[in-house]
Amino acid sequence: MNPLLSDAERALYREVLARGGRMMFREAARLDADAVHRLVEFGLLVHHAVDESLTAVSPRTAVGRLGARMRAEGAGLLLRAEETPALLEPLSLAYESALGRDDRSSVVHHVRDVEQIRHGILQVESETREEILAAQPGGARPRQFLQQSLELTRTHLDAGIALRTLYAPGALADPPTASYAADVTDLGERIRVLDEPFTRLLVFDRKVAVIPAAADHSSAAFVEDPALVALLVERFERDWARAATVDWHAAAGRPRGTGVPPELTDLLAAGLTQRAIASRLGLSERTVAGHIARLREFYDAETLFQLGWQLRGASGRPAAPPGAAPRADG
Repeated sequence: MNPLLSDAERALYREVLARGGRMMFREAARLDADAVHRLVEFGLLVHHAVDESLTAVSPRTAVGRLGARMRAEGAGLLLRAEETPALLEPLSLAYESALGRDDRSSVVHHVRDVEQIRHGILQVESETREEILAAQPGGARPRQFLQQSLELTRTHLDAGIALRTLYAPGALADPPTASYAADVTDLGERIRVLDEPFTRLLVFDRKVAVIPAAADHSSAAFVEDPALVALLVERFERDWARAATVDWHAAAGRPRGTGVPPELTDLLAAGLTQRAIASRLGLSERTVAGHIARLREFYDAETLFQLGWQLRGASGRPAAPPGAAPRADG
């Protein structure tokens, strides 16, 4: 069997690690353009269009995504997918040794350079697989980042990553930010507005949190201590529960819509379960769960029973009898 990666590809990956896990795309392409494209294809390097840089991704993370893709391509690739962790284990050890990521049990790492903060966030973000929580105080978001953020959000959601974001009320008064929020909520991100002071926060997979370490945001703390991350998640959830849902389409001056496929809405209104809908439409349960979360946000429904009731009414089907008690299953 051919090796998973050539010697040249392994050497380039190690070179990126030796430079702190980051290298400019142009420089890496000069060293070995074919190896760059191969490593990006395997998910060991991520190409960031914002600054044309490459970021190293842990082989342990890449191997999960690669293995899933191999299994989807057919039973004939199953054996190779099962062997992939062992094939990448030497590079995993090199990654953890070079970047000091072998023990995350009680780490709070302070970064005092703005460029390094951004690089660190991009690196952690590239390893995220399930969820990103964000608290973004202030008003308008910088215009130059909105389009890049939209494409990045699309990539995350396509990969099955759940996104929830808190904004301050000032976001409602800024048309480009409101328009951006309408776009990403169409894709599946959930955004609420909290009308009280809160602190900037990012949480990735409930394992790594990033918080400001200075009032002017010139330094940041990357928190990997499980107890501290859990405390920050608890604070986010408390703020999320108090925050208000917003009709971002109305705020952006657009006709209001859910962005959910009508056939899914019909099946949900008919009383089918999440699993049954996924099976009927050939979608993953995660995708269906994202659509249901969007509908609950849209209709401000606390439970699935309430959502189904409102959908039946909206589609002309008989609604539940007045006074019917909603189930506590949502």
